[in-house]
Amino acid sequence: MKKYFQFDRIFFGLTVALVVVGIFVFLSASFSAFGDVHVFKGILFNQLVLGLVGGAILFVLMLRVPVEKLRKYSLWLYGFGVVLMLLVFVPHVGFAHGGARRWLSLGPLSFQPVEFAKYATVLYLAAWLSYAKGKIQTISQGLIPFCFIVGLVGILLLAQPDTDSFLIILLSSLVMYYVAGARWRDLGIMVGVVVIAGAGLFAIHPYLLQRVKVFVDPARDSLGSSYQVQQQLIAVGSGRIMGRGFGQSIQKFKYLPEPIGDSIFAIVGEEFGFIGSVVIILIYLMFFLRGMLVASRVKDNFGKLLIVGIICLIVFQSFLNIASNIAVFPLGGLPLIFMSHGGTALAFALAAVGIVLNLSRNQGLSAVRR
Repeated sequence: MKKYFQFDRIFFGLTVALVVVGIFVFLSASFSAFGDVHVFKGILFNQLVLGLVGGAILFVLMLRVPVEKLRKYSLWLYGFGVVLMLLVFVPHVGFAHGGARRWLSLGPLSFQPVEFAKYATVLYLAAWLSYAKGKIQTISQGLIPFCFIVGLVGILLLAQPDTDSFLIILLSSLVMYYVAGARWRDLGIMVGVVVIAGAGLFAIHPYLLQRVKVFVDPARDSLGSSYQVQQQLIAVGSGRIMGRGFGQSIQKFKYLPEPIGDSIFAIVGEEFGFIGSVVIILIYLMFFLRGMLVASRVKDNFGKLLIVGIICLIVFQSFLNIASNIAVFPLGGLPLIFMSHGGTALAFALAAVGIVLNLSRNQGLSAVRR
């Protein structure tokens, strides 16, 4: 039994810190729904029972599962993730909300397939990249298969549409591709393709252009397209240095859209101020750096790439959420990992952390624990 706890304890401690802070931040933000007891209970059940308890169970399972099995079944898990995302387009199985079709209905519960699919994608990418090795520097056996693996998921996400999730998966995959030994030429080709495709997306999805306009001029439509950004900035600014205090946010009541969702960091800024916000950002930064240190010490190439992919998925999404809340990046719909409402996102993030710790333990990283 003792061997199951021989993992990187600093990384584990940083995760616990994010989860604990996330619980308090979420509970404070969720008071905005206290007026409707039924909704309030549903929010707490989804986050604390399905997300936290379910995530803890998945965490333990991933901590115990043999790493080789993850590699062996990576293609099947990737395929299952693709099937789940296809199901969102099936009537009476998938359902739409807020103009996007991203959820599966499971009776009284809902499930967002992309939360499983994004980790399944980096899992299969890690397995494929570690198998391909030197071949990834060729176009036929490297660049093209890479584009297919990422592109298949991308097409399904853009059809929903969910451009934010695709951006996170794409960025994380490119980092994995680079770490695996891809040539700058191929990375340049990928960037060129993304830029061209991105220009086309602005024509297909006008809301993307609207986001850019709001980013350039947040005051252009204060009661319409710019409303959320302005309310986020008001919340963050009113927190000043020390914040209003835990639970004392005013903006979460009727003013700030999605206070438990993608606007939750604005609540952090209002209640904990500049100092509290910086502390939380620093914890995410240390989580990233420690995760990359663990990856650098792992001898197995598959494990190294998988850790890089997981850490990038979690941290890139978190930093983009924070950036959009303080208007240094266009507004998106990405939740803040470990804090925003979303039991599915929390559960799979904890499962992914379990995989990282599993790899750190199995590789005998005594140096890392020191």
